[in-house]
Amino acid sequence: MQTVDLLLAPRWLVPIEPSGVVLDDHALVVDAGRIVAVLPRAEAQMRYAPRQTVELPTHALMPGLVNLHTHAAMSLLRGIADDLPLMEWLQNHIWPAEGAHLSLPFCEDGVRLAFAEMIRSGTTCVNDMYMFPEATVNVAREAGLRATVGLVVFDFPTPWGAGPDEYIHKGLELHDQLRGEPLIRTIFAPHAPYTVSDAPLRKIREYANELGIGIHMHVHETAHEVETGAGGKRPWTRLRELELLGPDFIAVHMTQLTDDEIAEAAQYGVHIAHCPESNLKLASGFCPVGKLQRAGVNVGIGTDGASSNNDLDMLGELRTAALLAKAVASDAGALSAPAALHAATLAGARALNLDSEIGSLVVGKSADCIAVDLSAAATQPIYNVLSQLVYAASRDQISDVFVAGKPLLRDGALTTLDVDAAIARAGEWRNKIRPGATA
Repeated sequence: MQTVDLLLAPRWLVPIEPSGVVLDDHALVVDAGRIVAVLPRAEAQMRYAPRQTVELPTHALMPGLVNLHTHAAMSLLRGIADDLPLMEWLQNHIWPAEGAHLSLPFCEDGVRLAFAEMIRSGTTCVNDMYMFPEATVNVAREAGLRATVGLVVFDFPTPWGAGPDEYIHKGLELHDQLRGEPLIRTIFAPHAPYTVSDAPLRKIREYANELGIGIHMHVHETAHEVETGAGGKRPWTRLRELELLGPDFIAVHMTQLTDDEIAEAAQYGVHIAHCPESNLKLASGFCPVGKLQRAGVNVGIGTDGASSNNDLDMLGELRTAALLAKAVASDAGALSAPAALHAATLAGARALNLDSEIGSLVVGKSADCIAVDLSAAATQPIYNVLSQLVYAASRDQISDVFVAGKPLLRDGALTTLDVDAAIARAGEWRNKIRPGATA
């Protein structure tokens, strides 16, 4: 018998590849952080001698969820300015709060709070965009979470940088420091067409080509953004003319699209980060997921930040995505349960160029996976496991989370982060930030 590190024994195994498949009484065999076998449990017990076996008798085991767009540190601004449209929310509330309080300690505490919530909600990989990206790096290492860290660029100064040249310089330095990191990568993150001018965008494209890393940007989030595009152009047109669009480009939100733009997204291989709950809450519009997928565009799912969602629950987000897609398309078959699970796992991995590493439970990939206990009344009786995961299960039913075979959540308890300390620090920041507080 071959000795291995770990054998996970769920009632159901949902590999995502092939699509729509559910394996009964199969085991996932893990060694050195990687999947070495997926096979019937009885056969696994004959062939392998695991150092540890995790019994999951009422659980579905599936790939970890990939949060394709978020601003983790903004968890400290959760609920500070609700029920407002995007630009009023940003200009009159979020940006002033950031200007007064943004710092490395603020970001580290915010990311720690966010990652505690994300892990307990089944997220194993996050694509983050925020100032002080080194804070995301520091806490991702601490948590053992897989992260793609945005190298943020604006035209204007923030507490993290004076302007686009400094943002790009700092981002390149961070990229160099992270070479060889097994779980952390970088991606350029120019904020949006209305906050970054042509010259920095051209530089970003040059560096992205040179370094082989992607670009992650808010695009066509609202009708106002499109109507007020620089030079009278639709932002998408401007980005195309600047040659930003390509298979390494992740466009976030994309609620305002023509049929020609959808066809171009497919032509250029652009990926979409769909954030349905944030779009709904800010009344930004509806991403036409059905049309995009029919055109062959890869669509992943993100939560956006906790200040505009207001949670970081990817299981809830993929449910909202599935339901909203049906209403927008007037088609009950749009974004089916298998398609929603794919969007929240393998599609996100593909957008981050990580689909050879994560996003499905197949031999050779990293053992990034989660267990969802389906024994609760809310998920009984079980006729279709995939439907129960998408339309009925809640994040409270996620019992175990593994990244590269390492447990980040066991039996509902975090193993790498002190959630009580994170909550206490959040309370201290609330006392500083809330209206009427003095420095």
